[in-house]
Amino acid sequence: MPFPKFRRTAGPLSWVEERDLRRAQEEEADAALRLLRGVRRVEIKSRRLVQELFSGEYHSAFKGRGIEFAEVREYAPGDDVRLIDRNVSARLRRPFVKIFQEERELTVIFVVDQSGSMRFGSRGRTRAEAAAELTAVLGFSAVSNHDKVGCLLFSEKAGKWIPPRKGRQHALRVVREVLSGRSGSRGGTSVAEACATVARVIKRRSIIFLVSDFLDEGYEQALSLAAKRHEVVPLVLRDAAERVLPDVGLVEMEDLETGRRFLVDTSDLAVRAAHEGRIGAFTEAGLPDRFRRIGVEPVFISVDGDAVAPLHRYFRTRARRRGAGR
Repeated sequence: MPFPKFRRTAGPLSWVEERDLRRAQEEEADAALRLLRGVRRVEIKSRRLVQELFSGEYHSAFKGRGIEFAEVREYAPGDDVRLIDRNVSARLRRPFVKIFQEERELTVIFVVDQSGSMRFGSRGRTRAEAAAELTAVLGFSAVSNHDKVGCLLFSEKAGKWIPPRKGRQHALRVVREVLSGRSGSRGGTSVAEACATVARVIKRRSIIFLVSDFLDEGYEQALSLAAKRHEVVPLVLRDAAERVLPDVGLVEMEDLETGRRFLVDTSDLAVRAAHEGRIGAFTEAGLPDRFRRIGVEPVFISVDGDAVAPLHRYFRTRARRRGAGR
């Protein structure tokens, strides 16, 4: 990653301007070095996981999915009745089934939340850092299977779009872009805007890993439309620390998405119960019901725990279903 360049203005600089310019250059250089070290650290960690754990499971769960329509042919005994093409069958007055060509090259798109709430985290890791690690592990798994990888960053609006390509260097670029924005921006979350952008810019059916805390509402229709065109896998980032308020008296809190600060009396049992009830109803019951109605299967990732185990379970379950023809 090249270091930033600064343009000198015409004419001599005062000692104060020279000092400020030198300080800005040093800060930018330090930020660039931290980013490079972060990318390297994530790459080393994710490479081990990919080699030891995920390559085979990713291949079993996703590779060779027959999703490209090829032709129709007349129904034969033993064919899956779910593949019957009703329009053609009605027109020709005898049953025909759809034939799909095996998809040997997949496209994997990471849609990653960069809103302010992604800065939240306990036990030394934020949701944004967990999102970067998940992107790296899954991205390198896809690259090892010769698939294309792309990325869309979003908060209140759709942000940077990285078109899908093959190769390790491109996967590293995706990780670098996710890491460079991992501190989270001021602003809210619009899952609906992200889903609408995905449906608009990605024409070929792809696997979409939607990485977010899903602290948002009103996105069901947009997510449902995206799931009809693509295979959407929500990766829901959760942290146990946000569900229970500790009894520590009067505390000033900040809304990470709006920047608004307010006082909360955590010693009040009613306040703690109201917070726990609201968060619990939203994350424990509300989200699974929403996803079930939409028809997508989420993977709940604990930021303050083991992020690998839920992916293992998802891959194994998915591989078993594919083996059973479901």
